[in-house]
Amino acid sequence: MTRLPDFRLETYFSRWEFTARHHLTASDAQTMAMSELLNLADPGDRRAWETLALGYTETFGDPGLREAVAGMYELAGPEDVICFGGAQEGLNLAMQVLLGPDDHAVVVTPNYQSAETVPLSICEVTGVALDPGRDWALDLDAVVAALRPTTRVLSVNFPNNPTGKVIDAADFRRLAELCDERGIHLFSDEVYRGLERDPARALPRAADLSERALSLDVTSKSLGLPGLRIGWIVCRDRELRVRLERAKHYTTICNSAPGEVLARIAVKARDTILARNRAIVAANLPLFDAFFARHADLFEWRAPDGGCVAYPRYLGADGVEAFCTGLVEEAGVLLLPASVFRSELTPAPADRFRIGVGRRDPAPALEAFDAWLAGRHR
Repeated sequence: MTRLPDFRLETYFSRWEFTARHHLTASDAQTMAMSELLNLADPGDRRAWETLALGYTETFGDPGLREAVAGMYELAGPEDVICFGGAQEGLNLAMQVLLGPDDHAVVVTPNYQSAETVPLSICEVTGVALDPGRDWALDLDAVVAALRPTTRVLSVNFPNNPTGKVIDAADFRRLAELCDERGIHLFSDEVYRGLERDPARALPRAADLSERALSLDVTSKSLGLPGLRIGWIVCRDRELRVRLERAKHYTTICNSAPGEVLARIAVKARDTILARNRAIVAANLPLFDAFFARHADLFEWRAPDGGCVAYPRYLGADGVEAFCTGLVEEAGVLLLPASVFRSELTPAPADRFRIGVGRRDPAPALEAFDAWLAGRHR
């Protein structure tokens, strides 16, 4: 196993996330106060919160939380759920359990950095890039060409971070079929599911399509509750779930008891929370459409299919890295430049930046952005 590189996104955030005046690249939906979440609790969960003992919890996760999570799936039950300290722990341990030095993985790019760097620290990895020239389309033939007899994992993320792309459901089902035909585990990062602009485009849960597939989810993104630090993997392969639990013994052992009770409340109230967050995105998008229309000479903009991030193109001669640096240093508006999302596996556009559309009231940030652009072009 090789040493993991610095996590570029978190390194960038450590400098700017809590000092920039306008966090315009947030990847999570608008959060809520503790009181708002507790107001969504049923009487049993409210009592559980008020009488909670702060002891150890079950390694697989709170039974009530696992039951609530299973309610989001058609074929999986509570016994098919294992909870983690956020999605990052689940992703990391899954790759360690599924892959060995002689194995091979295929990862779709662009992505959240650990989706490729963790497998790369274990074995050989091939990337398959979404095509920016075709609305970030995924070429299924390229996926097939990348597979080998030693391929053990195909890792995907839809709605995609950072592009907001959602592929067709038929293509997603075909990915699951390809994996089953070849004895490969489909690892599906589904943390933005539920924030599709068109709800009819929501993809099936991978764990419902195949007993070998793993569905990764978390309270952080679509539900907008990253402070809970609770994620989960759903997989109907019992032997694999046991291996994941054994791996967790070496990391968090168990999750935060308060976090799991609050996550249980959130998952049960997911329809209400997701409707709220979809409404925020829907109200925000016309503001972003209008902003980028005013600056069509500088940007190519496309609203995301799903999730709450988009990946516009910057057309300025100074380049996206200098542009993002100047914007945050001079106007206090934080965006993430393309270098944060570069891949060791595939060529990646160097003229893009990630922008967030899921936080309430982006108008002040867009106004500061507007003013900075106007000042540059006097």
